[in-house]
Amino acid sequence: MPGGDVRDMARGVVAELEQLPHLPELPGRGPGADMIGRGAGLLTELFVQTEPSGWRFTDHPGRDTKRARSWLGEDLDALEEYTQGYRGLLKIQAVGPWTLAGSIELKHGEKALSDPGACRDIAESLTEGLRRHLEDVRRRVPGATVVLQLDEPLLPAALAGSVKTASGFQRLRAIDRQLAEQALRDVIRGVNTPVLVHSCAPDVPIPLLRRAGVAGISLDFGLLTQRHDDDLGEAIEGGTLILAGVVPSTDVTAVQSKAVSDPAGSVQGVRTLWRRLGLAPELLGRRVVVTPTCGLAGASPAYARRALATAVRAARSLVDNPE
Repeated sequence: MPGGDVRDMARGVVAELEQLPHLPELPGRGPGADMIGRGAGLLTELFVQTEPSGWRFTDHPGRDTKRARSWLGEDLDALEEYTQGYRGLLKIQAVGPWTLAGSIELKHGEKALSDPGACRDIAESLTEGLRRHLEDVRRRVPGATVVLQLDEPLLPAALAGSVKTASGFQRLRAIDRQLAEQALRDVIRGVNTPVLVHSCAPDVPIPLLRRAGVAGISLDFGLLTQRHDDDLGEAIEGGTLILAGVVPSTDVTAVQSKAVSDPAGSVQGVRTLWRRLGLAPELLGRRVVVTPTCGLAGASPAYARRALATAVRAARSLVDNPE
C-alpha cells in the first residue's frame, strides 16, 4: 500500500475489505518497510544490512534488521486496533524463500540464490519466523482465521535461469524445479495455515505450486494466455483458489482502463475463461477472488482505496451474475 501512515491505511483496508482484510505493507517508508527488508526481518538467526547494491547478510543484527522489526510491530499494533472483535478471514503476507534468495547477497557479494545451502537455510529460517509471526497475529486478533500469502515475484525467473547475478552482467543458473517445489512444500507444511502464493510475473508455475500444497494462487490475469488454460482448469477443478488480478494497480494504468469505472466489466475476462474451460458458472463465486494486478504501493492513497473498493464490487458481480 502507498503512503506512510499505517494507522490510516489499516483503517481503510479493514473498512473496504470486510470479508478479507489484510495487514498493510507500506514500503514507501524506506529500507526495512520494503518487501525484502520486511521479509528479512522475519528470519530467525539470519540478519541483514543495506549496502549500495541492496540487501546483504551479516553476522549480527544491526539497525536495518531492528528497523524492519520495529515497523512490523507498529503495523501489527495498527491492525490490532482496527480489528477489535473481528471474526473471519485475515490475510498476512510475506516474501517467499526463492524471492528472498534471489534478492539478498551473501557476505562475499553474490546472491544467495547461487548457493543451495544458503537457499535451504533461508527457507528454514523463514519457516520458523513465519510460525512466530502467525502466533503473534492470532494472539492480537483471536477471532481471525489467518491466511498466509507468500509473495514470489522472482520464482518464475529463478526457474528459468533469468535472475541476474549481483554484478548484473550474467545470469544465475536455473534452480532445480524439484528443489524449488520441496522448499515451498516445507514452508507450507511448517506454518500449518492455509497458504496462497502471489506472483505478478509471467509464467507462474501453477502445477508446481499445486504440488507444493498451496491453497490458492494469485496472479496478474492480464499475463495469462490460452496456453495456461489446462493448468488453470486442473487447478480450479482440484479446489485451488484463484486470485485474479484484474484491477489496475496504479493510477496511470487506470486512466486508460474501464476496470475501475466498470467493476462488472473488469471481470468479463474471468467469465470468458470460465466458459472456455467449461466450468460451472456457480463455481465462480467460490473459486475466484478479485484483486488488483499487483501491489498498490505505486498508486496514490486515494486510488489504492478506490482499487480495493472496485475489487469488492467486481467480486460481487461474479456472484450475482456469473454468466
